[in-house]
Amino acid sequence: MPIYKYKAFDKNKKAQEGMVEAGSKDYAAEILAEKGFSIVAISEVSAGQAKINLDFLNRVKAKDVVIFSRQFSVLISANVSMVQALKILIEQTANITLRMVVSEVADEVDAGSALSEALGKRPKVFSNFYVSVIRSGETSGKLDEVLSYLADEMEKDYDMMSKIKGAMIYPAFVLCSLVVVGIVMMIFVVPKLTGILTESGAALPLTTRILIGTSGFMQKYWWLLIVIAAGLTAAGRYYLNRPQGKRQLDYIKLRLPIFGHLFQLIYLVRFTRSMNTLIVGGVTIDNSLKVAAEVVGNKIYQELIEKTIKEVEDGNSISSVFIKSKTIPVMVSQMLNVGEKTGKMDVILERITNFYSREISNIVANLMTLMEPLIMVVMGVAVGMMVAAIILPMYNLASNF
Repeated sequence: MPIYKYKAFDKNKKAQEGMVEAGSKDYAAEILAEKGFSIVAISEVSAGQAKINLDFLNRVKAKDVVIFSRQFSVLISANVSMVQALKILIEQTANITLRMVVSEVADEVDAGSALSEALGKRPKVFSNFYVSVIRSGETSGKLDEVLSYLADEMEKDYDMMSKIKGAMIYPAFVLCSLVVVGIVMMIFVVPKLTGILTESGAALPLTTRILIGTSGFMQKYWWLLIVIAAGLTAAGRYYLNRPQGKRQLDYIKLRLPIFGHLFQLIYLVRFTRSMNTLIVGGVTIDNSLKVAAEVVGNKIYQELIEKTIKEVEDGNSISSVFIKSKTIPVMVSQMLNVGEKTGKMDVILERITNFYSREISNIVANLMTLMEPLIMVVMGVAVGMMVAAIILPMYNLASNF
């Protein structure tokens, strides 16, 4: 459907700009009027411009998919037909990209396609994991239950990642600020302070000479530093986009001090939660492993799961590979083994997920507690080095007069 860009005033007389999807310009105006907008201007957006806006300004986030799944589940459980439910969700979806996708899916389902088939054609919005769970819900006739459970599990994963990202924002902001302040001081402030020391001809400590040399280099060749930084960034991205580079980065993540254990638990919870959701949805063990290998997000764990798939296909236990790996806790391997023998794999996976999710929350909370004094120590060392390199030589110089 065409996309129309509009300028309008809302009910509170505030100017609004945005885009709306509609079959025609008149229908777009009707949609805006229903929302209480007084239209100032409305025009169709070209396909290329719409794609740029949709890709960069309206990317579908995990939260959008969670809300869509939950609303879809409620409508299906209320015995609303699938096509009618999708058409209702078109109007309720705020994200323009997702709205367009839902509209296309509704048309395809109305034409006779299976819901999982229509969703599977849009891997950028709906992952293989999501499509597999939907397909199992269609097969079992419990689509509403599967959608509700899927939304719950996706929301748990989203909340976990949000907590971790939120915990990292403060230290990242402080460190970036320190770097910016340090660069500004080295280029503009330090040369003025050290000029007096240089003109005095007095013997300067090693730290002061290093500071003066570094400041002078940055002042003269700042453009070279920008070129080097840009070159290293481009080279790093190129290497990390290659399979070997991605694998190397994933390996380093698991071996980092302090954070390595946190990454291990994140990937482990992502694996067990995905497996649990798929198994509850009626997906077989081997197919669940294949989908979980794509979802886990770490090459080392992916290779481990792929080895497990081969073992399972050969008739061996799911824990046969895990129990030999140093990246999987022994408790997990033993519990999976018990789950296979008792036929309660979904229950075991849920308990593993809950246990390690709580451990992740505790680690993140402890990191937040330790991060503030650690940052204060880093700032203290930086200030101390600056004092030792500039203030003390100036004090000694003044004492000689």
